[in-house]
Amino acid sequence: MRLGIRHETTYTYGAPATRAIQTVRLTPRGHDGQFVIGWRIDVDRDCRLDHTTDAFGNVVHNFTLDGPLDGFSIVAHGDVETLEAHGVVKGQVERFPPVVFLRDTALTASDAALRAFADDIAARGAANRIALMHAIMDGIRERMRFEINATDTGTSAVEAFAHGHGVCQDFAHVFVAAARHLGVPARYVGGYMLRVDDLNEQSAGHAWAEALIDDFGWVGFDPTNGISPTDAYVRVAVGLDYLGAAPVRGARYGGGSENLAVRVSISHVGPPRRTQPTAAQWQRQS
Repeated sequence: MRLGIRHETTYTYGAPATRAIQTVRLTPRGHDGQFVIGWRIDVDRDCRLDHTTDAFGNVVHNFTLDGPLDGFSIVAHGDVETLEAHGVVKGQVERFPPVVFLRDTALTASDAALRAFADDIAARGAANRIALMHAIMDGIRERMRFEINATDTGTSAVEAFAHGHGVCQDFAHVFVAAARHLGVPARYVGGYMLRVDDLNEQSAGHAWAEALIDDFGWVGFDPTNGISPTDAYVRVAVGLDYLGAAPVRGARYGGGSENLAVRVSISHVGPPRRTQPTAAQWQRQS
């Protein structure tokens, strides 16, 4: 399906800031199930967007704003066409060997309780690795409840699992921690999801995880919703955890108090394409 996306991030400061430096990962890349038709990033202040890619291959833009600044806005918007791939990611350039995605971080390390949870599910004798990962996903959804504002971007998998609640970021971190403990390479994914309840206006993007499955490659698992990503998902950035795939990160000098507001709009904007993009078009998006 063809999805129209608009992601607006607005900072306001209690006192004028003298400078702000930002790094944004807001541009999706193409792969066999995702074709970026058009995409741009606008900043409402005079600046130059420097384009690069990070170690994971994510598209990154950096910019610096000189003050005085009472605030600023970043708007990423465009259309993406998606194909149903049942969560399997193909045609994406991989820059690291799988062993890298067994590495724990402060946000994805496991403790005794989380390891026991994963071991218990593994002991039930899943038929194969993909069945095991589905069982881990379902187990997280049974153990944790979705609760807005219960955590923040610094909440670890251990903390969220112990409290039994969190947002999609926390569910993804717990999945990654459990998978890595079981020896399965896993990574965090940030992006967007068209909700089935047609709630087009959302207060944030979405997050899920991917695990490396024999004979399939990287496969997505969304423990928040208990499904693998469908053509209603748009994949933007990956990392070892949230910090490696954060849509917006930055620093400022001065400015007093700070307020951050995020508004995401995603909608089905038209019928699917009748033909798939050519191989050359896919390559340009990777």
